[in-house]
Amino acid sequence: MTVLIDPPMWPGPRGLLWSHLVSDTSLEELHAFAVRLEVPPRAFDRDHYDVPETVHARAVALGAEAVTSRELLRRLIASGLRRRRVRR
Repeated sequence: MTVLIDPPMWPGPRGLLWSHLVSDTSLEELHAFAVRLEVPPRAFDRDHYDVPETVHARAVALGAEAVTSRELLRRLIASGLRRRRVRR
């Protein structure tokens, strides 16, 4: 099981900084971890969950591996789980 989380550095709603939560194994693993973390399904976006800075420490305590944003993206792409936004 490898769920990854990057540092909360992305500005978002409610004036908080946000992190990305991904799996480099499977989306099923990611969704199961999000349930344990009590992240709502609406936070899922194609291949990751957007989570506020208030969740970061709890995610790590539950077993998520804290990595840089660059490392998170590298491992997500390498896993084959990366889903790019389709432009119309």
